[in-house]
Amino acid sequence: MNTLSYKTVSINKETAKKEWVVIDATDQVVGRLASKVAKLIRGKYKPSFTPHVDCGDNVIIINAAKVKFTGKKETDKVYTRYTGYPGGQRFNTPAELRKKPFGVERILRHAVKGMLPKGPLGRSLLNNLYVYEGTEHKHEAQQPKAIDINLYK
Repeated sequence: MNTLSYKTVSINKETAKKEWVVIDATDQVVGRLASKVAKLIRGKYKPSFTPHVDCGDNVIIINAAKVKFTGKKETDKVYTRYTGYPGGQRFNTPAELRKKPFGVERILRHAVKGMLPKGPLGRSLLNNLYVYEGTEHKHEAQQPKAIDINLYK
């Protein structure tokens, strides 16, 4: 057996083959969608996955306003943020956030961010996520391919 034919390939930033993909979030559950999107952004579905390198895809989520929560999370789940001032802790439910501008984007970004690695790599990976509430997006020049997120585990 020739052991030289089995070499582990480590991808770096220059050799990573990043693609652009579009995901339709209509009637998708937030957490399940976020976990699949986090794996796409990280590059875990690729055979050339390298843990310490940004080798994932750029993900565009359209129809984010049509995303849903299971159970009573829409009214009972609480997002906490802090303004930085004394007494500046603010609380919102997903139902309240949906009414605000870019509220649905905040919901999805928060879910995906929690599933990415903590540290500089995770923060830079989050820049590969683009969320749009409607069907229109401004990334036609990148020629993204539409994928069915339900086919992924």
